[in-house]
Amino acid sequence: MAQQHTTSLRLRLQYRFDNLVAGGTTPLIGWLALACLAVVVPASAVLVWADRAAPPTFSGRLTAVWVSVGQTLKLGGAVGSPLYVLASVTLALVALLFVSTLVSLITTGINGRILSLRRGHSTVLEAGHTVVLGWSDQILPVVSELVAANANQRRSAIAILAPRDKVDMEDEVATGLGGTGGRTGTGGLTGTGRRTGTGATRIICRSGPTTDPTALARVSPQTSKAVLVLPPDGDSGDAHVVKTLLALDAVLTRPRGTVVVAAVRDSRNHLTAKLAAGPGGHVLCADEIIARLLVQTARQPGLSLVYQDLLDFDGDEFYTAAAQGLAGRTFGEALLAFTTSAVVGLLHADGRVVLNPDPHTEIGADDRIILVSEDDDTAVPEPAGPWVDEDAIVTARPRSRFAERLLLLGWNRRAPLVLEQLDEFVSPGTTLDVVALGDGATLRTAAEVAAARSRLEVAFRSGDITDPDVLAKLDVPSYDSVIVIGETDRESAPAPAATAAAAAPDTAPPAFAPEPGSATDDRTLVTLLHLRAIGEASDCELPLTTEMSDDGNRLLAPARAGADFIVSGRLISLLMTQISQSGHLADVFEELFKAEGSEFYLRPVADYVRTDREVAFATVVESARRRRECAVGYRLRAQAATAPSYGVRLNPDKRQRVRFGEHDWVVVLAES
Repeated sequence: MAQQHTTSLRLRLQYRFDNLVAGGTTPLIGWLALACLAVVVPASAVLVWADRAAPPTFSGRLTAVWVSVGQTLKLGGAVGSPLYVLASVTLALVALLFVSTLVSLITTGINGRILSLRRGHSTVLEAGHTVVLGWSDQILPVVSELVAANANQRRSAIAILAPRDKVDMEDEVATGLGGTGGRTGTGGLTGTGRRTGTGATRIICRSGPTTDPTALARVSPQTSKAVLVLPPDGDSGDAHVVKTLLALDAVLTRPRGTVVVAAVRDSRNHLTAKLAAGPGGHVLCADEIIARLLVQTARQPGLSLVYQDLLDFDGDEFYTAAAQGLAGRTFGEALLAFTTSAVVGLLHADGRVVLNPDPHTEIGADDRIILVSEDDDTAVPEPAGPWVDEDAIVTARPRSRFAERLLLLGWNRRAPLVLEQLDEFVSPGTTLDVVALGDGATLRTAAEVAAARSRLEVAFRSGDITDPDVLAKLDVPSYDSVIVIGETDRESAPAPAATAAAAAPDTAPPAFAPEPGSATDDRTLVTLLHLRAIGEASDCELPLTTEMSDDGNRLLAPARAGADFIVSGRLISLLMTQISQSGHLADVFEELFKAEGSEFYLRPVADYVRTDREVAFATVVESARRRRECAVGYRLRAQAATAPSYGVRLNPDKRQRVRFGEHDWVVVLAES
C-alpha cells in the first residue's frame, strides 16, 4: 500500500507539473519566480543569521537578507529610499529581460542551424567532387569503390543526395564502409563529421528528393566531376531515374564538363533514359548487360572472375595512355610496347573506340592506347619483345564445334534476353531446357520468345526449381551448362508471361514493371543447395552460372570456391564507378558488351605456347597477336579453388616466366 501511495503521489505531482507547463508562458514564469523566492529568501536568511558579522538589529538583518537576495537574483540589492530601490530593481529586471532575450535568440539561431545541418539541407561547397543521387542496395558498393578510386588523391569528396534522413544515411555508410578509409560528415564549410577510417575521402550526405532541381543544388552538381544516378528499389525505379535525369539536365549548364552516369533495369526504358540524360550522358541497361554476362560466363567458365578483377579498383583496370613514340607504328607492335600493361585497343582522336583492332592498324599521333594496367601512372612504354621465345609458340589445334545441352532454371524479365544472346553463340542443334514456375498458358506465352530463335531449340517445362523432386528428374549432371536466374514465388508467377509477352505488341506489359525483391535470392539459395547435393551424389562438378541480386547473399551461396556468380547490383555499381572516373570507358564497355565485335575468352593455353617449359608472358602475347587476339592474362587450374584470385592473373609482367599446365587457360580479347 505504501508503494502504491508513493507511486500515486508521484504521478499526481507529475500530472500537475504537466498541466502547469501546458498552461503557457505567463503561469510558468510566475510559478518559477515563486519557487525561486521560496528557496532563495530562506537560504539568504539562514546565511545572514549564521554570520557572526551580521548587523545586531532586526531591521539591519532584514536589509542584509534583501542585499543577499538581490545579488543572488542579479537584482542589484541596492539599499536606500524606496524610490531608489524600486528604480534599481526595475533597471535590473529590464537588463535581465534584454540579456535573456538575446541569449534566447542566439540559442534559437544556433539550434535552428544545427537542426538544418542535421536535416541535410545546407549546400555543399565543393569542386571536383563526385555526386551520388539516390539510395538503393547499390549505394555501399558505389561509395566503397569511389573511396578506393580516390585513394591516391590528397583530398576528395563524395556528396550523396537521397530522400532519407541525413543522420541515418551517415550511420549506414559509416557502418558499411568499416575500414575503407572514408569520412562521413557535413562537409564543405559546415563541419568535420565522424571518421570511419584514415583516408582522405569525405562522404557528405544531404537529404532531399533527387527529382527536385532545388534539392539537387544542395550537392552542387555543376561543380562536380561526375554524377551517378542510382536506380532506387521498388516498382517505379526506372521512372524515378528518368525524372532525376530531367531535373539534373535543368541544373547542369551546357556544354557539360561533368560526367553523368545512370542505370535503368528494364531494357524498354533504356532509350527514354538516354534521351533524358542528354548529350554526353551515359545510361547503362542492367538487363542487357547482365544477360550478356550470364551467357558469356556460361560459355566461358571463370569469366565472371575476370570481369570482377577488371571492374573493381583493387586490381587492374582499363586506362588510356598517349601514343607517344608509337605514332605511325601498327597496333600489333604496340602489343609488346608495354611490359607492365596489357594493350587491348585504340581510342581514336574522333572519339571512336576500337577493341582488338587489326594488328596492321596504324596508330595516329592523336590516338590513345587503351590498356589494362594497375594504375594510370604504371602505363609506361617499355619494349617486351626481347622476352619472346619463338620456339615456344605453337599453332592452335583445330577444335570442332558441337551441339550442346543447356539448362535454364528460373524465369524473369531478363530471360528472353538470355535466350537471344545464347542463340547468337551456340552451334545449330543446341537445345535449351527451361524449367520455371507457371501454368500452361504462361509456358505457351513464354514459348513465343523462342519462336524467332534460329539455332537454339527451346523446350519449356513448368516446375518449381526449389523442389528437389523436380531437379532430380532433370538429370542435371548430363547438361553441358546450367544457368540459374532469379525467380519470384508462385504468387508472382505471371512475371514470366508478362516478360515473354513483350514480343507481342498487343500483350506487352507496362515498361516500368516491378522488379523482383530479395525473395528471388532466397529461392536461388535453396536451388543451389539442392544442386550441390546432386553434384555430390553424382561425384561431379556441375558447370553452373548463377545470377543473384545481393552480394551479401552470394557469400551465403552453397557453391564451390571460385564458382561463377553474376551479382547484378554489384556489377552495375562497378561499371558506373569506372565510367564516372573516365567518361570514355562508357564506349569501351559498350563495345565490350555488344553482340558484335570482340569480347573476353578463356582459351586453352596449349593452343598458344608449349607447356613443357617455362615461358615469359610476352611469348603468350606474341602468339595471341598472330591469331589477331590480345592476351591480357591467364588462369591456372591448380589454383582455381584458391582465394582470393582463384587462379586468375590479369596483366602479368610480360617478363614474368610461367610454367603452364596442359589444362590452364589464357585470357584473350578476341572476335566473337
